[in-house]
Amino acid sequence: MTHFTDMIEGYRRFRNGGWQQQRDRWDELAEGQSPKVMVIACSDSRVEPSQIFDTNPGEIFVVRNVAALVPPFETTPGRHGVSAALEFAVQFLKVEEIVVMGHGLCGGCHAALHKSMEGAEPGRGGFIADWIAMLDDAGAEVRAAHPDIDNREAGRAMEMAAVRVSIANLRTFPCIQEKEKRGTLKLRGAFFAISDGVLHVMDDATGDFAPA
Repeated sequence: MTHFTDMIEGYRRFRNGGWQQQRDRWDELAEGQSPKVMVIACSDSRVEPSQIFDTNPGEIFVVRNVAALVPPFETTPGRHGVSAALEFAVQFLKVEEIVVMGHGLCGGCHAALHKSMEGAEPGRGGFIADWIAMLDDAGAEVRAAHPDIDNREAGRAMEMAAVRVSIANLRTFPCIQEKEKRGTLKLRGAFFAISDGVLHVMDDATGDFAPA
């Protein structure tokens, strides 16, 4: 198990290895960033976008949260972390693609499907419950289609449904509507299966997923 002291040793290996080997790249990044792709992924420690897509520093702008969710556009008071990152990526970095990447064995999706956090107090699961409430409607549909919600088929259906929910919520943002209409921004859905390491890509027309 890795602890912070182990991470410091890792940093030293990086500083003496990868950082030195890519000095030109790091010098370039010191001047700023210009990624073309934003990836919205889960916080799960098993799903690292830069590793899965084999990208270098500066190539993808990543936001991670529980279940890789995007809330709908809203102007109510609050601290809209995902929306702020999205606004920065779209309006200032001018990314050309946004990828929502769900994954297998997602704890947030499992909680949404089983409603296991419902009624919890903040600090004891309540923050998670409020966050994954975005999946209430999708969860109801999955439960209706899968009487046995404890099997992997139901779990994967929930995980893929969550990607569709986030894609739909992205399209509630005026800046995304405008850029999609102009053809300067593309939304993509993806799903990474932890069990076999296979990436699935969503067909935008049907919402179905197929191996990349």
